[in-house]
Amino acid sequence: MGLLTNRVVLVTGAGTGLGRETAIQLAAEGAEVVLAGRRKEKLQETAQVIEQAGGRSIVFSVDVTNSEEVNRLRDQLIAQVGRLDVLINNVGGTGDYSTIHDMTVSSWDHTIRLNLYSSFIVTNAFLPIMRKQQYGRIVSITSAMANYVYEGLGAYSAAKAGLEGLMRTVALEEEKNGILVNMFDPGNLKTEQNPYGEGDPATAVDGIVKLATLPEDGINGQVIRAHQ
Repeated sequence: MGLLTNRVVLVTGAGTGLGRETAIQLAAEGAEVVLAGRRKEKLQETAQVIEQAGGRSIVFSVDVTNSEEVNRLRDQLIAQVGRLDVLINNVGGTGDYSTIHDMTVSSWDHTIRLNLYSSFIVTNAFLPIMRKQQYGRIVSITSAMANYVYEGLGAYSAAKAGLEGLMRTVALEEEKNGILVNMFDPGNLKTEQNPYGEGDPATAVDGIVKLATLPEDGINGQVIRAHQ
């Protein structure tokens, strides 16, 4: 038996990069993996890899920055499988490089919605399910940019700092309900949205699996960095 046998896991942004590799590994651990993202064809490619390895997955095309779409995903998922045990908030991206002086409101809004609003919307939608179960594990993907500054990435840094504050609060509020919430910084990975990255997403997945399978007395409200 795998570490996640009989568990249902939702991975946002599961079509490419870290989300794809995470979904594949969680399926290998026995989970039924819900693949969520905007590009259905990419999600289906991930699902095919999982199926060929003998795993199970469900594809949902959804914009996780849209609360109505996320609520519809939740209702369909619960009707179909009845539960959600693990949530991986993986969707994100640096957005366009721009100084604050030159940044447009629409560019700011896009980056904040992608990296911060999305995690709030999805977490908020599924917390009632996890509370009812008295069990849940939430892993949100953060970045060192939450604590460092880099010219042109002000919106991204602000979003990731906000994400960490949000998730620490959820960790504090929900621990009594059997829900453990942590963050994972995978480092500078080479992905579709970060072609200048250095690491292979597959090398960072083990840390996410550990946080997704924490025991009842596991860590809570912490930032774990890859290879630390």
